[in-house]
Amino acid sequence: MLSLRSSRAFAGLVSVAGTGKTAAMTMSEPRLEGVYRLGGGRRIGFAEYGPPDGRVIFWFHGTPGGSRQIAPSARRAAEQLDVRLIALDRPGIGHSTAHAYRNIAEWADDVGDIADRLGVGRFACVGLSGGGPYVLACAARHPKRMVAGAILGGVAPAVGAEAISGGVVGFARRFAPLISAFHGVAGHALHPLVRLALPVRSQVFDLYMAISPEGDKRVFRQPEMKAMFIDDIVQGTRRQAHAPVLDLVLFTRDWGFAVRDITVPIRLWQGDADHIVPMAHAEHLASLIPNVELKIRRGESHLGALDAAEEIFGTLLELWPDERAELAELHNA
Repeated sequence: MLSLRSSRAFAGLVSVAGTGKTAAMTMSEPRLEGVYRLGGGRRIGFAEYGPPDGRVIFWFHGTPGGSRQIAPSARRAAEQLDVRLIALDRPGIGHSTAHAYRNIAEWADDVGDIADRLGVGRFACVGLSGGGPYVLACAARHPKRMVAGAILGGVAPAVGAEAISGGVVGFARRFAPLISAFHGVAGHALHPLVRLALPVRSQVFDLYMAISPEGDKRVFRQPEMKAMFIDDIVQGTRRQAHAPVLDLVLFTRDWGFAVRDITVPIRLWQGDADHIVPMAHAEHLASLIPNVELKIRRGESHLGALDAAEEIFGTLLELWPDERAELAELHNA
């Protein structure tokens, strides 16, 4: 691990959409940032929030995104609920080596390796949007270690017997051979384009907010939320921007496991006005996963659930087994 930092506040000014004004904001930075070194010389970047001795919840960012894509409310909730929140950069963003997995299930093997190195027994996972399939992969690969998973506007499989059409991933499925063949070129080309757009990043965010339903607008009017997204893009793409392309490659392939075989409890949060990942994807996942609950957020689109961190973490913690009772049962066996 590298770059140990003590918790401190990130201060700055952000423009408030539609007002022509700026607002002061403060946001706590990660308690710890650095890299985990894996076999073959690969690295996975990370950022930690909350107390170091809390229950571990891994956070898998959206597409695009990085390990700083943690809403201010989630950073506060991690402190308040005694959660050691570990956000991981997927390959090709931040400090993570650009690595092409054969399928999404291979990500779960890296997460298990990281948990082993940290001495973590049980853990939960949260995935935002494109991070959702990676939560399901961990549930499939680590059914005895993973306590529960939460998915916020996550995509469903696009190929195979469990596939569903629609949404951005459904559209990308049409071009899967091209994306797979030229992902390296596309990743290299995306990086300078993203960096070129940074001077107008505030305006781009405001444009996205303008076309979002009122439920999302309520969330994004918070200056801290806008600052978080901008900080994440700036920091995550400083060196590379392969991850969104690599995600699309994996989303349009067989995931390497069957969703219907997952036994870990999964909780889904979905906006009923989502214009990126349709409501049908959440309903489809809910029809496949045996132990599942679908929580519909009325009047919200793709990212509104980011502001529900306290509810999400609380739900996962309620599903955590009583370790003292388990030890007593083993002792009495």
